[in-house]
Amino acid sequence: MSNPAVPTQASASALPEGITDPNYKPLPGRLGNLTVPQQHALEQLRKQLQDEGHFVPERMDDATLLRFLRARKFNVALAKQMLINCENWRKEFGVDDLIKNFDFPEKEQVDKYYPQFYHKMDKDGRPVYIEQLGKLDFKGLYSCTSQDRLLKRFVHEYEKFLASRLPACSAAVGHPVETSCTILDLKDVSLANFYRVKDYVMAASSIGQDRYPECMGKFYIINAPWLFNGVWTVIKPWLDEVTVSKIDIIGSGYKDKLLAQIGSENLPKDLGGSCSCKKGCSLSDAGPWNEKKWQKIEAELNSGTVDGDVTLA
Repeated sequence: MSNPAVPTQASASALPEGITDPNYKPLPGRLGNLTVPQQHALEQLRKQLQDEGHFVPERMDDATLLRFLRARKFNVALAKQMLINCENWRKEFGVDDLIKNFDFPEKEQVDKYYPQFYHKMDKDGRPVYIEQLGKLDFKGLYSCTSQDRLLKRFVHEYEKFLASRLPACSAAVGHPVETSCTILDLKDVSLANFYRVKDYVMAASSIGQDRYPECMGKFYIINAPWLFNGVWTVIKPWLDEVTVSKIDIIGSGYKDKLLAQIGSENLPKDLGGSCSCKKGCSLSDAGPWNEKKWQKIEAELNSGTVDGDVTLA
């Protein structure tokens, strides 16, 4: 009898270490499910980065290199340029300093005017990210923060997502988790309000797809009003085809679709689930990343001592 953890077609790469889920089958283009040309592309990209002095071991493991390769359809030259551009951006944006020193004391205030938060996992082990654009109060938001600080927080959260959220979810389900499940709630959204904050949304979208590629697994846009077609027309050209293909736009009848992907106990009550965190789900940051091991890794990340080699164990 064949091992169910092994892909049906022979892979040119081995499965990552630490997998405990016997039913895990990596998607194409991931470690444990690479074709021979894909494996060669990975080796070539790594070698070229090393030879040219661009390789950063703590954040360029094979899983990360594969994310950039998938984003560029395994074109080594394009993936390498994307990585180099990303490294240049990190220096310009000051990401390393941001990781160590950024603080966001206005978090509770911002939550009142534009809730954006991670909350538990979906049924595939992905961290669930929820953004309630319909609750946006533009005046209130920019009375307590700025677009610059929102973008810094966005990047800081992405770094935390890679350093502790994904590894914690991977350990919880026993197999690599590389993407998030996002819910964008447009209930009562105002087109005027969206256009006021569109510069931030566009900048954040650009950072997400260009600097942190292939991190989106599922994306649900719920409570989409009829006027969303106009908003979508603005957003869509900024997104690549792969990203657009992962987006599911739903109206008010979204509950069954969300519950098919996310357990009721992991979905906030106001989105059709049964979870009601003490502080409110949007401020609880509930999830496996709150275990001591991952809190320690986050502290090391903030102090600059984490080495980037986090296992599933």
